[in-house]
Amino acid sequence: MEVLMSVGLGLGLAAACGFRVFVPFLAMSIASRAGHLDLSERFDWIASDVALGVLALATVLEIGSYYVPWLDNLLDTVATPAAVVAGTVAAAATFQGTSPLLGWTLAAIGGGGAAGVLQTGTTLLRGLSSISTAGFGNPILSTAEAGGAASLASLALLLPLVALLVVMTLVLTTGVKTARFLGAREQRRSEMHRAA
Repeated sequence: MEVLMSVGLGLGLAAACGFRVFVPFLAMSIASRAGHLDLSERFDWIASDVALGVLALATVLEIGSYYVPWLDNLLDTVATPAAVVAGTVAAAATFQGTSPLLGWTLAAIGGGGAAGVLQTGTTLLRGLSSISTAGFGNPILSTAEAGGAASLASLALLLPLVALLVVMTLVLTTGVKTARFLGAREQRRSEMHRAA
């Protein structure tokens, strides 16, 4: 049960990286400093004074930057690979009771994968919002993403098994919808190419 709780915690925090990269790390730093979170070996630095300050500043800058009309789309190109790396690190920092090889493998596949799927979904959604609302809908999306990151990180810290179920649902739903969207887009391109 302890391993399952650790996996739920790690994957919940990792998936939150798919919404915002720094929010889960700030939550981890605060929770670790409060004695609510035990970090894996070599990740104690997350609870340091310097890390807390840097993560707080990075979180404010990241959230604020997504409210700048053209910058939000530009950030998504950088945030996608960053979310995968951050998701991997967040998961690895919290996995307890596993060998390092198994922990990093689970972190890379599960944590990085969950963060990558959710970030890809939000990137596509932001692109659709930019096209359909001329960018005016993007602040609403940015607020939802920041709220999603904070909520999912909090849920992972407080109720890791519930967070695991939420992550599985989010990843499955986002993955299916993204695949359908990309498939439909490719089909439209093929039809247009044949018609021309």
